[in-house]
Amino acid sequence: MIDDFSLIQLVEPLQKWFGQNARILPWRENPLPYYVWVSEIMLQQTRVEAVKPYFERFIAEFPDVEALADCSEEHLLKLWEGLGYYNRVRNLNIAAKQIVEQYDGIVPDDYEKLLQLKGIGHYTAGAIASISYGKPVPAVDGNVLRVISRVTADDSDIMKQSVRGPMEDCLRELMETQADLVKPAVFNQALMELGALVCVPNGEPHCTECPWNEMCQARMSGRIAELPVKKKAKARRIEERTVFVVRDGEKVALGKRPGKGLLAGLYELPNVLGHMTEKEVLAYMKERGYAPLRIQVLPEAKHIFSHVEWHMTGYMVSVSELDIEENADWILVDCVKAKEEYAIPTAFSRYAAYMNIPLGKLS
Repeated sequence: MIDDFSLIQLVEPLQKWFGQNARILPWRENPLPYYVWVSEIMLQQTRVEAVKPYFERFIAEFPDVEALADCSEEHLLKLWEGLGYYNRVRNLNIAAKQIVEQYDGIVPDDYEKLLQLKGIGHYTAGAIASISYGKPVPAVDGNVLRVISRVTADDSDIMKQSVRGPMEDCLRELMETQADLVKPAVFNQALMELGALVCVPNGEPHCTECPWNEMCQARMSGRIAELPVKKKAKARRIEERTVFVVRDGEKVALGKRPGKGLLAGLYELPNVLGHMTEKEVLAYMKERGYAPLRIQVLPEAKHIFSHVEWHMTGYMVSVSELDIEENADWILVDCVKAKEEYAIPTAFSRYAAYMNIPLGKLS
């Protein structure tokens, strides 16, 4: 258990390992507070390799906090397209405005002040404070929870705050009491890197490559597969939807989602709950005042969100002279313009070929 384990013995071999094995990442080369902040927000629920091009494009577009604060939401959402979890970038924008107004555009170096910024929790605040400012504060994410649980053979449920909190406290005490030994930026990044590259979440960990191989309690007791303990998440709700690719020549109809809830404020292909038959689609379009020239059945698709799965069936509906004025909840957009200006969730990517818009791809 973590309370009975000496964490001091972990520090030196871990920091040495990191010095020899750390990946070269764009936000590590110049760990400015703004860069670390943006990268950590992007890395939530997203793989490192997928984040790299987005990070580089984002920084090129918004090189500092002031530029991010001045950006319109529409432009931000389009730039974020493909990363998902769009509230992350909305919160980035809000926090940037807070930093401009309260701290003259300088990301604060104080852990508690960082926590007051929109969208920044304990992990992100710890990452910024330690990596950019060298402050002795922990940054505990899923990787850290896993590697510490395994090396100490702690079988507590890592999904509980009652477990995460004490682990943060233990690591903070280690960093404060062993200031001569622990290098905050190196130590925190090394913990994350160990979980990402060696003590991996899925499949067999690469124990022979681990700097803690000879002291890992889970390995020595044969319990690696059991740890960490993680309570099973509630099963996702299944939601059936019918998606319409409504085309008028080189133009396509888009709708806009409500300002709150799933995919809030984003543009989408028109869709309804339930799976419609071709006959029902024809009746639906006629109810909206359209006379379809052709209805084509499209492949089925599935998209998984955190708490819901969309099981979709699709139809390409060719119409003549799509009248948007009578349908204020839809807009008619040129396909090329849609690609350049409108943020459309990757949930609809299976149907992108039928509207000539590659979703979630960097050009």
